[in-house]
Order: sequence, then C-alpha cells, then structure tokens
Amino acid sequence: MFARLQLAVLAVAAVVLNTALSQPVQNCARSYVVQPGDFCDKISDAKNVSTFQLALVNQGVINTDCSNLFVDENICLGLVGQDCTSTHTIVSGDFCFAIAQIAGIALDTLLANNPNVNQDCSNIYPGEVLCTAATVIPYSTS
Repeated sequence: MFARLQLAVLAVAAVVLNTALSQPVQNCARSYVVQPGDFCDKISDAKNVSTFQLALVNQGVINTDCSNLFVDENICLGLVGQDCTSTHTIVSGDFCFAIAQIAGIALDTLLANNPNVNQDCSNIYPGEVLCTAATVIPYSTS
C-alpha cells in the first residue's frame, strides 16, 4: 500500500512539474509543442524563428545548449510586437554582408536583430537561424 501511495505521489508530481514547465510564456505570439527528435536550431529553421529569439523568449525554460527540451513541452517562438518571422538559415560559406544583401536589409539591421552575432560575423555556424527582418525588432523578455 505504501509503495502504491509513493508511486501515485510521484506520478502526480511529474504531471504537475511537466505542466508547470510547459506553461506558455506570457505575451507569446506563437508557440510550438516539442516533437521527438527536435532541437533548437531544427525548430528555429522549421518555424522561422531566429536562434537568438528562441533562446531569448524561453530564458529559464531552455538551457544555453538546448539540451533540456522534452517531448510535448510547449515553448514560445516569439513575443507579441517582438516576433521576427523573416529568417535565414546559415549554410557553410555564408557571411553577414551577403545575407543582408540577399534579404535587402542593411548590415546594421541584421546585426541589431541578431545580438548574438559579433560585429565581424565570425561566430555564425551552419544551421543557425538569423532574423532578416527589414526593421529592428525591439527585443525584451517581458
């Protein structure tokens, strides 16, 4: 009987924890339910959300190396008024000036919308998704 009670308590705790962790971010414009095999850059590419934006709006939910996603977790893709849906997925040989030129935006706009990218664009990597919006997105976490 005690073992059953412990098992029941653990099951309820798991449901409560899972529910608490998968609550949508306040002011979320778009959300996504994590599927088997998902990882952050895969989600970013498929859902037109920059790698930076996905990490920013899910601070405290997704860790820095994106190793803590779980199936059926509800994550936010962008906040109302701060949701960049115009994106470019980096491939080998890409560099920021060419990405900005193809997107028809200024390099300064590209860099402003992707604050994780350094000034000389030497820290981008294949699979990373950049915001290529024509206007600067006013990112904040609230």
